[in-house]
Amino acid sequence: MNKKHGLGRGLSSLIPEGNEEDNSIQKISLNKIKPNSQQPRKIFNQDKIIELASSIKEHGIIQPLVLKKEEENYIIIAGERRWRAAKYLNLQEVPAVIMDISDEELLQVSLIENIQREDLNPIEEALAYDKLINQFNLTQEELSEKVGKSRPSIANSLRLLNLDSRIRDFIIQGLLSEGHGRAILGLKDKNNQYIVSKKVINNKLSVRDTEKLVKNFEIEKEVNVKEVNPFINDIKSKLEGYFGTKVSLNSNKDKGKIEIEYYSSEDLERILNLLNL
Repeated sequence: MNKKHGLGRGLSSLIPEGNEEDNSIQKISLNKIKPNSQQPRKIFNQDKIIELASSIKEHGIIQPLVLKKEEENYIIIAGERRWRAAKYLNLQEVPAVIMDISDEELLQVSLIENIQREDLNPIEEALAYDKLINQFNLTQEELSEKVGKSRPSIANSLRLLNLDSRIRDFIIQGLLSEGHGRAILGLKDKNNQYIVSKKVINNKLSVRDTEKLVKNFEIEKEVNVKEVNPFINDIKSKLEGYFGTKVSLNSNKDKGKIEIEYYSSEDLERILNLLNL
């Protein structure tokens, strides 16, 4: 039976105190260490890795990696940034603590370490929560106890996964904040979410302004609801998705006009570039 560790108390409760002379710390060949496939963090800043490598070159690896034995190799439980920095320096081996934990604990510890270090972007954190809940049949209350976050905080994080995938990418890239994402969730239609998100980015709108934009967008949509040819509706939707802004189609039998809205000179230039003008 696996020993139960105090996961809710954080990563420090898993690592024994001591220094490199402690028998619990071993030197492990870098070639035998593999990244954790369940690592919640997917994006690593290479500049930060190089900075860490510079520090390791001068001071060495002060905090050992935490590894799990898997056949002839080792899986990283904690310390992937240190492992990447060591690879960058072409080190032959690194200090490590070997632990015997379950797959569930492995995912939990990876999540806890990254949350404590604030290394996860909001989407990575939401995906990690979702994986814990679905893979290990946890309730939000149980997850709250394990990771030391309030249940409402976890619920709000999970809501971000209802955003259009393009908007989730904007949050990962840092173009939108978690607060922007929650405001945009006021729109159920994914294409409308994308249109509003582009306006927010292009005009550098605050979260408060985004909330107002979403509210006005819904009101305007209700006021303008009318019977429209489904073919025209489909074209309108595709054009709005392509240009990332509101498009109006006024059709009268075989003729009509198309209006493309823009909200700044930069927005106009972006649209003209899309039209190759």
